Amino acid sequence: MQKISYIAKTATLALALLTASANYAQTTDALGTYTPYSIFGIGDIAKQGTALNRGMGGIGVGLSTNKFINHLNPASIVNRDTLSFMLDFGVEQKNIYNSNGNLNSAYNVFNMHNLIITAPIKKKSALIMGITQFSDVGYKFEKTETDPVIVSQMGDVKYQIYGTGGISKAFVGGAYGILPGLSLGLEGVYYFGTIDKNSAIIFNSSSDYRNIVTGFDYVVGAFSGKLGVQYSKTFENALSITAGATYSLKTKLKGDMTRFSMSESVSGVIDTMNFDVYKDTKLDIPAELAFGLTLSKGDKWLVGADYIRQDWSKSNFASTSPIAFKPVVSNSYRIGGEYTPNRFDIRYFLKRCTYRAGLYYENTYMNVAGKQINSMGITLGMSLPIYQLNNAIGVAVDFGQRGSLKNNLVRERYVNFVINIHLHDIWFQKFRYD
Repeated sequence: MQKISYIAKTATLALALLTASANYAQTTDALGTYTPYSIFGIGDIAKQGTALNRGMGGIGVGLSTNKFINHLNPASIVNRDTLSFMLDFGVEQKNIYNSNGNLNSAYNVFNMHNLIITAPIKKKSALIMGITQFSDVGYKFEKTETDPVIVSQMGDVKYQIYGTGGISKAFVGGAYGILPGLSLGLEGVYYFGTIDKNSAIIFNSSSDYRNIVTGFDYVVGAFSGKLGVQYSKTFENALSITAGATYSLKTKLKGDMTRFSMSESVSGVIDTMNFDVYKDTKLDIPAELAFGLTLSKGDKWLVGADYIRQDWSKSNFASTSPIAFKPVVSNSYRIGGEYTPNRFDIRYFLKRCTYRAGLYYENTYMNVAGKQINSMGITLGMSLPIYQLNNAIGVAVDFGQRGSLKNNLVRERYVNFVINIHLHDIWFQKFRYD
């Protein structure tokens, strides 16, 4: 019992992943992300929006366009040709570089980002539906025991902590133009997914001890909703201003939380020491309030800004980390714009392309060891028109940083690439001649 107590104390110290003693594993089973900050809460909140939004710092609440899908505000989809059908499919590739003093690691992931379609219902109304990722969990840390007393008695001992999974978001909504320039959108949302968080003590060279694995498994599913509103006004010289706002309901993630512990012998025999299933996941997503404003001139240029607030301070997450973690209020500030030299140029392809840039600064919902984790970044993007109408390939790149090297935290630098294929077609056209 004395040995086990000593091992437990050593494991707690070894799993202090945000101190200089942590070693980063170079591989993991995670597909959606690879970041130490995904150990907390519901994981790393995925950046929303297509390449259209991501190339302009993530703005979209006050963005109204009839050329591409903007799903950040459901009210925006009424700005369209009344016979147009649009589809957007996107993928994302993340390149993440973690640093904690002299310890560094790099990881790359590739995954589908979104699938969204919109279609008209009547002259002043439209439908939208799709699926996108909401949060990702992906981390793995490992430390090898170096205490000579433990090594001499137990041989090669390793301490691991790892997690995988994430939460996806499916949505169906509609919008209606209630007055000239004023539209209202409603969206039904369903969150679903699994999250696995585990820790282990592995005895690699001694058959006298059994490996120990403990963890939490979550299976979640919950309905929610989102309300959006936009108002646009066009002035002389094709100048337009659009203001928008969205409100997402607070959502308790229903489902099961399983807390388990088991041991495994050298021969592979597994004994379950503890296996408890709880109907309360202790996971939730707070209400979100967002405002946005854009100024544009026809198909030539556009500039805009968004502000998003979410109060996570009352979220009651189960404690699954050895590091002091407290959810706090998150704030996001975003600015961006786009420019098209000449959308109808018939000689030069690059003049028909749309070029985008943006900035963002975020106070995340994570307070780690008494310090709120912040992130900032620069984004670039463009749309390359293909074939006809508004068909295009959209690309965006996000250069950013989260955290810092101060207070024994992790500084995370990343370069994320987003590629979206946007398809636009006209349905139910009546031709005068066959």
